[in-house]
Amino acid sequence: MNLNYQYWYFDGALPNRWCDFVLKAGLGVERHQAYIGEMGDRKEELTNKDIEALHKKRHSDISWLNEQWIYRMIHPFVDIANRNAGWNYDWDWTESAQFTEYKPGQFYGWHQDCLPIKYDDKKGPNQSGKMRKLSCSILLNHPEEYEGGNLEFSLFNNNLDNKTIICKEARKKGSIIVFPSFCWHQVTEVTRGVRYSLVTWHLGQPWK
Repeated sequence: MNLNYQYWYFDGALPNRWCDFVLKAGLGVERHQAYIGEMGDRKEELTNKDIEALHKKRHSDISWLNEQWIYRMIHPFVDIANRNAGWNYDWDWTESAQFTEYKPGQFYGWHQDCLPIKYDDKKGPNQSGKMRKLSCSILLNHPEEYEGGNLEFSLFNNNLDNKTIICKEARKKGSIIVFPSFCWHQVTEVTRGVRYSLVTWHLGQPWK
């Protein structure tokens, strides 16, 4: 799908105080290893081999937040980005917000946020039958507090590094990046300090 905009950004739009509240909330909840695909749904513990394979693709720590004050702040920006970028995707639900901590050596390789199939009934009535349409990433700490950890987009797929777009706007504390959930993107390895972010996914009925 050709896009006029791979992402839409709001430079430092959120107040420092709001970001600090989110940071405090995220750090106040027990964090755990972030998974990929269906790993998080497995009932048995991951083996060392599983973890080794996981860490080649994704290595970060996360917790989950679903406070309404978070959504009330984010939703207007998602709507504006969706309209101004010309995507105009229908969406009507937001999943729990993912608070993510990237320490030195941690990263998230090339991936898409959406699956090619819709959510099943196990996700509950508000998500069943829907798909991720828009993703939103918010930077929660100042860029001088860490090195690396760049948000990058690929114009085509997960291998064409020569077509990579470095999202330089995703550095300032309080900046918001909204993008279609099918876009390939990654967070490069953090080499110093800690990078904190909040990610939300906005769902709608399957593409027509």
